[in-house]
Amino acid sequence: MSVATLRLVPDAAGIAQAAALLRAGQLVAFPTETVYGLGADATDEAAVAAIYGAKNRPSFNPLIAHYATAAAAFGDVEPSALAERLAEAFWPGPLTLVLPRRPLCTVARLAGAGLDTQAVRVPAHPVAQRLLAAVGRAVAAPSANLSGRVSPTTAQHVLEGLDGRIAAVIDGGACAVGLESTVVDLSGSRPNLLRAGGVTLEALREVAPAMAAAEDHDAAAPRSPGQSLSHYSPDLPLRLNATEVAENEALLAFGPAIPGAVLSFNLSEVGNLAEAAARLFAGLRWLDSQGRALGCRGIAVMPVPREGLGAAINDRLSRAAHR
Repeated sequence: MSVATLRLVPDAAGIAQAAALLRAGQLVAFPTETVYGLGADATDEAAVAAIYGAKNRPSFNPLIAHYATAAAAFGDVEPSALAERLAEAFWPGPLTLVLPRRPLCTVARLAGAGLDTQAVRVPAHPVAQRLLAAVGRAVAAPSANLSGRVSPTTAQHVLEGLDGRIAAVIDGGACAVGLESTVVDLSGSRPNLLRAGGVTLEALREVAPAMAAAEDHDAAAPRSPGQSLSHYSPDLPLRLNATEVAENEALLAFGPAIPGAVLSFNLSEVGNLAEAAARLFAGLRWLDSQGRALGCRGIAVMPVPREGLGAAINDRLSRAAHR
């Protein structure tokens, strides 16, 4: 019989307990500015393997290693001059960099799915910062949910999927950004956006004008997390770019809502993309749960503009709709 997951308060005692659990090889979920991450000691092969087991995650899917500082991150990977400029501009923050592993990289090979690169990030959330400093080593942390399902933006979301499968979750409230980090591959000849996220392509190009836009990548051999074609999926199927809502559909709205839906959730009534990003995963979870209870057969999704954060929102929606 599984033991219930501890729900820790983000005070000094809670942070110390979470850090001790991580150093002992246990799994602890914690808040970041993007979504809740499922943390494990990135230097411990067995702890990293436990992440894959808890999430039912394919082992070919690499994990992001999280650090308290840029200096710590660049101790495990080889930073280019561009990597250092991007780090100065966006760290701490919702940006992940994929860089070549150093020969003495402390991160377990399993965390990088056996690749010669490693994805690294310095999160901005104060709870994550305090936890990483207390652990004193890299923490591997994908989103704290069952693989392929909607990402968690509250501690309760984490417990809905992983209660009894992990040691603890630190309850730091709702995540501010609400979308996973932007992932940029700097291991090749040209910087390449692998996953849209909390840092927009427009902002990246202010520092790296040659940044290539996200393209279709080989989902069977991903270079970073979040590249699976089907991901972030609720149980109810999604119908994108809806201009009307059927009698048996719930509605995920953006801006002035289509009238007549039996159940609706508005990402942003005023059409604010930052608000929509922060509310996306919570909205999908709520519509899925309430819609199934009411007998809905699907979720109609109104169009969301593709500029700025809209690119990341549409990326998540298209993956959630893929069956």
